[in-house]
Amino acid sequence: MLKLLTSTAYSAHHFNPATRVGSNPVNTPLFKALSQLTGRNRISHELGRRAFSSDRGEAAAADSGTESSAIVSTNPSVEDCLTVIALPLLHKPLIPGFYMPIYVKDPKVLAALQESRRQQAPYAGAFLLKDDVSTGSSSISETENILDKLKGKELLNRIHEVGTLAQISSIQGEQVILIGRRRLQITEMVSEDPLTVKVDHLKNKPYDKDDDIIKATYFEVISTLRDVLKTTSLWRDQVQTYTQHIGDFNYQKIADFGAGISSANKHENQGVLEEMDVHKRLELTLELMKKQVEINKIQESIAKTVEGKFSGERRHILLKEQLKAIKKELGWETDDKSTFSEKFRERINANKDKIPKHVLKVIEEELKKLELLDTESGNFDVTNNYLDWLTVLPWGNFSDENFDVLRAEKVLDEDHYGLSDVKERILEFIAVGRLRGTSEGKIICLSGPPGVGKTSIGRSIARALDRKFFRFSVGGLTDVAEIKGHRRTYIGAMPGKMVQCLKNVGTENPLVLIDEIDKLGRCHTGDPASALLELLDPEQNANFLDHYLDVPIDLSKVLFVCTANVVDTIPSPLLDRMEVITLAGYITDEKMHIARDHLVKSTCKDCGIKPEQVDVSGAALLSLIENYCREAGVRNLQKQIEKIYRKIALKLVRQGASTPAVSVDVTDCEDTKSLAKTNSESTETSAERSTELTDESANGDSSTHSKTEQSGAVAAKVLIDESNLAEYVGKPVFHAEKLYEQTPVGVVMGLAWTSLGGSTLYIETTFVEEVERGRLRITGQLGDVMKESAKIAHTVARSIMLEKEPENLFLANSKLHLHVPAGATPKDGPSAGCTMITSLLSLAMKKPVRKDLAMTGEVTLTGRILPIGGVKEKTIAARRSQVKMIIFPEGNRRDFDELAENMKEGLDVHFVDEYEQIFELAFGYDH
Repeated sequence: MLKLLTSTAYSAHHFNPATRVGSNPVNTPLFKALSQLTGRNRISHELGRRAFSSDRGEAAAADSGTESSAIVSTNPSVEDCLTVIALPLLHKPLIPGFYMPIYVKDPKVLAALQESRRQQAPYAGAFLLKDDVSTGSSSISETENILDKLKGKELLNRIHEVGTLAQISSIQGEQVILIGRRRLQITEMVSEDPLTVKVDHLKNKPYDKDDDIIKATYFEVISTLRDVLKTTSLWRDQVQTYTQHIGDFNYQKIADFGAGISSANKHENQGVLEEMDVHKRLELTLELMKKQVEINKIQESIAKTVEGKFSGERRHILLKEQLKAIKKELGWETDDKSTFSEKFRERINANKDKIPKHVLKVIEEELKKLELLDTESGNFDVTNNYLDWLTVLPWGNFSDENFDVLRAEKVLDEDHYGLSDVKERILEFIAVGRLRGTSEGKIICLSGPPGVGKTSIGRSIARALDRKFFRFSVGGLTDVAEIKGHRRTYIGAMPGKMVQCLKNVGTENPLVLIDEIDKLGRCHTGDPASALLELLDPEQNANFLDHYLDVPIDLSKVLFVCTANVVDTIPSPLLDRMEVITLAGYITDEKMHIARDHLVKSTCKDCGIKPEQVDVSGAALLSLIENYCREAGVRNLQKQIEKIYRKIALKLVRQGASTPAVSVDVTDCEDTKSLAKTNSESTETSAERSTELTDESANGDSSTHSKTEQSGAVAAKVLIDESNLAEYVGKPVFHAEKLYEQTPVGVVMGLAWTSLGGSTLYIETTFVEEVERGRLRITGQLGDVMKESAKIAHTVARSIMLEKEPENLFLANSKLHLHVPAGATPKDGPSAGCTMITSLLSLAMKKPVRKDLAMTGEVTLTGRILPIGGVKEKTIAARRSQVKMIIFPEGNRRDFDELAENMKEGLDVHFVDEYEQIFELAFGYDH
C-alpha cells in the first residue's frame, strides 16, 4: 500500500527537523552554546529549507510550488483532528517536529489524503508497522509486498497504537510529505478501506521543571548533543534551523530532537515516542545520544585509518612514478611495456623459424594488444602472462636421441634387475627409431603391484634414450583443468600439466611419466579420464589444445609411460590407447640379486657406513625376504634393510667407532658379555691414549701425536646373520605358507592372485552331519563369484562320485562345511573351482591328495577347465611354498612358456582342459 521514499529516512545524512509556524529564534542558553560551537549566529530561511527536506522531497516541493519547510498557520486547530487516516510506516516512527516523505500506492488512500487537503484538514495518523513474528526478519521488498495486501483490521492489528499526528505538507504524484506534530493513540476503527481510526491526543505527564534530577538529565543531554555535533558537522545547521522554527529547547523538545537525529533503530525510537513521562523520555534520549557519540568516534577512527592508508598509497605511487622518470632520464630503464615487448620479441626472434605460423600469428596479435594497453589495466597482466607462456615454450626444439641399443640395454640392466619384458619393449622402440632415423611418441602402461619399479624404470628409459624426464601423478585427480588448463577468463588461470612440462624440460620430445593412472578421480566439474583421451591418443595429440594457450600443440613426439597397480579400474577407451606391459613381481632369486647388488650398497652409503664395517650374510637376506618381505615388490625389503643399517649406525657410534679404537671383531666374541667387555676395554684404552696425547701436545711433542694417529685401530665390524636378524627387524612377520607336511583328507592347496602378488590358498572341507539331502556351508569371507564356484564344485563333485563310485553316497547324504582360511581377508575370483572339487572328492573318498601339489583353474558344470590370470604370480607363490607339481589350465600354457627359465626350474607343471586329468594327477599315486 505504502512505500517510503528512502530506507534511511533517519540516517546521519538525511535527518530533517520540521519547522514551526510563526516561531522566532530565542536566545536561550542552549541555543547560545550550540551557536558558539557551530560558529554561526544567523542562518537563512533557505538554508533551513535545504537542511529539513530530503533531496527528492525538496525537488518535488519545488516543482509543485508548495512551501515544504513551514507549516501553514491557516489550517484548522490540531485539537479538532480526532479522526484520521492511518498511514503505516515501515522503517521508523515519525518524531514530532520532523519531516518524513513516503510513497502512497493505494489509489483510495491517495484520494482520501487529497480530499483532506481540499477540505482544509490536511492531517493523517502515522503509525509504525510491527514486526511480523511468524515470518521473522524480512527484506524491505518482502515487507512492502505484505503491506500491499494488508487492509482494515489486519492492518490495524499490525500497527502500533501510539503514533504521530502528521500534517500533510505536500502531495506530488504518489509522494506525500508528512510533518510530525504531536502524539496520538488509536481508540477504535472507523472504516476499513482506507483504514480510518479515532484517536486521542496524548499529553505529557506533569513534571516539576525545577526538579534537580530532571535539570541534571536535561543538561547532560545538551552536553552529549554538543559532543555529537563536534564529530558530525552535518547536524549543526539542523540545530539552528530547528531552534529558529520550533523555539526554545524545552525538556520534551530536546528529548524528541535527540531521538530524531540519532541513528537508533525503530524500536528504540518508538519507545521514545510512547514515553509520556518527560524525565524517562530524557533518560531514553540520553542513552541513544551516548551510543551515537561512541558510533561517531568509531566512524572517525575508521575514516582516519582509511585516509592514512590512501595517502600512503598515493605517496608510494608518486614516488614510484618519480623513480621511474629518473631512471628513464638516466637511460637505466625503459618503459615497462617496451621492456616486456622487447623480451618477448627476443624470444621469438631466436626461434622464429621453428615456431608454427598459427602460433606466430597469435603472438604478434597479442604483442600489438599489449602495446595498446595501460600498465595499470587488469588486462595488461593477463596478456603479459599469456605472451610469457606462448614465447617460453620450446617450439620445434628436440633433444638428440641416442639410438644405441647396446648402450640402452646396459643402462637398463644397471638400474634394474629382471623386468625383461619391459626392457625388450624399450629396445624394440629404440631399434625402430634407429632404422627410421626418427622416433614416434608411444603410450606404454606399466601394470603391476606396488614396489616392483614401475616409476623408477621410467627414469631409466629416459636415461637410456637421452630424453628429458618429467613426472606427474594423477592419483585422486578430479579437476580437468589440471590436464587441459584453465580458460584465461578465470583469475589465476594456468596452463595444464603438459604445457608446464614442455616449459620445464625445454624440448618437445620428453619422456612423460603419468603415475597412478588407475586412481583417477571424478566429480561434477568433469572427468579427467576423458581429458586424457586426447592427450594419450597418437592420432589426436599432434594437435593437442590447451584451454589456456588456445593454440594447437604437437605432442606426437612425446613418449608417455603410465603406471598402474591394476588395469581393471582404467576406463576402457583410455586403456585401449595404451600398450600394457605387466610387471608381475620378483621371485626370491631376483630379490636376492636386487638386495645384494643395489639395496645394500645404496643403503650403506646413505647411512654413512663403510662397506668393511658391516657384513650382511646371504642367509640373513634370504630369511629377510621369506619371513619379512613376501610382497611382489622390493619397497618393503628396502625399508627393512634401511632399518638394519640404522641400528648398525647407532651401534657403531655407541661403540666409539668414529674415534681411534682397538680392533674388535664381533664374530670373534663368544657372547654378548665378552663383546661388552672388549668394548669397555677399548673405550678405556682410547681414553688413556687421549690423555697421553693431550699431555704430550702440551709439551710440544708433535711426533708422538702423529704416530698415535697413524696407529688408530680399524672400527669394529658387525656381522648380520640369520641368527641375529630378529635383533634388528623384530620377529618374523610371515610364517611358512605350507601348513601341512602331509596334506590331510579334505584339504587341497590352491593358488591365488592379489594386488600384492601371488599367494597359496588352502581349501578345507569337513563332515558335519548326515542329512537326507546333501548340503554345503561356506565360510572364509568369500565373494559372490567364489560362492558360486563352491556351489558348482559341489554339483560337479557329486556327478564325479556317481560316475567313479556309484555306491558312495557320502556327498548326497551329508552336510559339509567348506572353509578358506584367513577369514579376515576378503577373497573372490573364479580360479578356485578345481581346488574346491578336489577338496570335496578327497573328503568323500577319504583319500588325501599328494603333498607337493597346488592347482588353479575355473571349472564349468561339464568339467571343462577354463584359463585364468596371474600365472607368473601364482608360479612365484608355488615356488615360495616348495610346491613341486602345479596344475594349470591348458589355455595358460603360452603364459607359462613366456616365464624365465630360472622361474620354471624344478617345477613339474601339467596343463589340463578336463577335470578328469586333475583327478588322475591328484589321486592317481601310491598312497
